[in-house]
Amino acid sequence: MFQRIFLAHPATVDETFIQHMFFALGFALSLIAAAGAALVHAFVPCLFEKTASRIITRLYTRIHNRGH
Repeated sequence: MFQRIFLAHPATVDETFIQHMFFALGFALSLIAAAGAALVHAFVPCLFEKTASRIITRLYTRIHNRGH
């Protein structure tokens, strides 16, 4: 059970549990930053015009190239 819950998925991307945890936490913080930029942009359109999309593009590239 422990193996399935904590170790199986990280192993599919050649990571330990700790490596996977830090990757996921960094990913989450980047998503929070993108959401914040989009929220500010919604109210003040001249601010953060491309910030959220740039962050999402960078995250997509990171996730797409994992395990290669």
